[in-house]
Amino acid sequence: MNFTQTLKDNQFKNVWTKTILLFLFFFAFANSNAQILEPVKWTSKIEKKGNNAVLIFDAVIEKDWHMYSQFTPEGGPLALEITFKNQKGNYELVGKAKEGKTKTSFNDVFGVDETYFEGKAHVEQEIKIINPNLKTVDVDFDFQVCKEVCINSSKKFSIAIPPTFKVEDVPVVKEDKLDETKTVGIAVDTVKPVVAETAKSDVKKADSEVTSKEEVPAQAPARSLWSIFFIAFLSGFAALLTPCVFPMIPMTVSFFTKQSKSRAKGIRNAIFYGLSIIAIYVILGLIVTKIFGADALNALSTDVWFNLIFFVILIIFATSFLGAFEIMLPNSWANKADQQADRGGIIGILFMALALAIVSFSCTGPIVGTLLVEAASNGGIAPVVGMLGFSSALALPFMLFAMFPGWLNSLPKSGGWLNTVKVVLGFLELALAFKFLSNADLVLQLHFLEREVFIAIWIAIFGALTLYLFGKITLPHDSPIQHISVGRLYLGLLTLVFTMYLIPGLWGAPLKLISAFPPPPQYSESPFGVGGSGHAAVNTDPKGLPAGAELGPHGIMVFHDYEDGLAYAKEINKPIMLDFTGYACVNCRKMENNVWSEPEVLPILKNDVVLISLYVDDKRELPKEEQFTTAAGDKIITAGDKWTDFMISKYKTNTQPLYVITDLEGNNLNNTKPTISYVSTEEYLQWLKEGISNFK
Repeated sequence: MNFTQTLKDNQFKNVWTKTILLFLFFFAFANSNAQILEPVKWTSKIEKKGNNAVLIFDAVIEKDWHMYSQFTPEGGPLALEITFKNQKGNYELVGKAKEGKTKTSFNDVFGVDETYFEGKAHVEQEIKIINPNLKTVDVDFDFQVCKEVCINSSKKFSIAIPPTFKVEDVPVVKEDKLDETKTVGIAVDTVKPVVAETAKSDVKKADSEVTSKEEVPAQAPARSLWSIFFIAFLSGFAALLTPCVFPMIPMTVSFFTKQSKSRAKGIRNAIFYGLSIIAIYVILGLIVTKIFGADALNALSTDVWFNLIFFVILIIFATSFLGAFEIMLPNSWANKADQQADRGGIIGILFMALALAIVSFSCTGPIVGTLLVEAASNGGIAPVVGMLGFSSALALPFMLFAMFPGWLNSLPKSGGWLNTVKVVLGFLELALAFKFLSNADLVLQLHFLEREVFIAIWIAIFGALTLYLFGKITLPHDSPIQHISVGRLYLGLLTLVFTMYLIPGLWGAPLKLISAFPPPPQYSESPFGVGGSGHAAVNTDPKGLPAGAELGPHGIMVFHDYEDGLAYAKEINKPIMLDFTGYACVNCRKMENNVWSEPEVLPILKNDVVLISLYVDDKRELPKEEQFTTAAGDKIITAGDKWTDFMISKYKTNTQPLYVITDLEGNNLNNTKPTISYVSTEEYLQWLKEGISNFK
């Protein structure tokens, strides 16, 4: 009896033990797949619109993630791509797909304004059905979604058409199942000129913004409204020091103090005058935003023709600032404003402010125009904030000197120095003009204004400005000078230092201080600098690189096929560093530019590991014999599909950048963190050293 009871107890314990092990196995397996991210959830529906139908796609995007718009410009992350699979003979598209609310910000890695969705996405496409027997509309979405890492996903929709599509029909809503979404790993946020020539035509067009600082793993940042205000405020002070505005300060303040019956009233009038100046420019910002709309301004900021036109306008303004001619509004406008100002009272003061704006246009116009365009690229109320900052700086001296008229005696007298300020602004306008020309060249991929040419132009412009400040060059409206002031000397020295800082950029220096202005390093005649000096740093066999290898970032030898890299690693007995990356991966480029380039990291990547960079967005088709279908039913057709499947099946993640150090059998060498992504230099270096030290 005791034996039987013991046997039953043991059997019960075995069953309980197996159950516990089964649960542990289940949770372990679930955890191993926890990194397969699906941050976007889609729904779709169809609605009637007259004789046509409207396809409506809505998405909920998880917090802190963003998905790129189809209107993201060339040279940035991957844009949303919409494919209508069964369109031919069944229906016609009416216009282009429309999008709901998006955001736009500047990406300093790729030098483009990125457009993206946050929180939710809304896309509509109107169609005209020409086949009365059509049952469904089949649509594929290919999109990119990013946070610290990026994912390239595709979503397939099959939207049922109601048998009789009458006006009174209720919209048919289709909730799409999540398992219909095929998630493909892709680290996006980057620029296409880096793509090999054979792959360039296959890489998708890029997309839009993400805000981030150097330490924050995300996309390149949009300027905040505070930064726009601050930049505009400084620009207002620059305009204040021009010959069109500065001489009017003592004259205008003296007018208020003399014409007012009391000092208190003079102060009130001057304050109202300043507020009127602010109101005029803020209204200008409102008008620009109202007429064009934030979305239109955003689109204009990346439009080829707009950039070309603004390049020409800035060249004209710069030429005027340098003294070739004067740009002025019609005199009749100023005369009418002056006549109204004579009326006195509040209305008269308001027209005095308007007269100031008109008279000073030849100096303030170029600055105001540039500010409006730059602010417009941020969308929303940014143009209004920009005009508020600019006009506040312009109006502040009139108010302060009216409150403290004794300060007028401390003002420097008008003279040749005012023209010097105007000429310096002309040089700056000239340099900025080539940024707009570069934008157009990047979008068209003409390679006329590549990085070396752009930097050479800036070296010439700021070199000439240095000579001007040192008195070696004089321009038409300059006064004769016997010597230069100490302030002008310091400004000349600062410009000289900046010019010298630009020169190494011709040889591949990153020029991080101005990374938002020149084309990216990949968009150049020689990504390794003039003369290919970056190549010399690579330790390779004198006879050449191994089969399948090429020179990658910073002259590091890199393989793009796993088998080729593995064979070479076995030959020289070194550990492998797998780099799962993407052509359109911003954070991948940031890691390469800011972490791989560090002097303590670069020698390790060159000498102690075999680097294998696998591009998950490589759209080159594999040979037919290498194409296959996974157990989950996914078709592996391109090289990118192959490396994506490798990454997901082996490392249970679909994000990039992803770094792994393995031995020659493919085993991970890091214990604490088997894989690593977008991290600081210190953490990356520590991880590298740990993995290499564990290699046997």
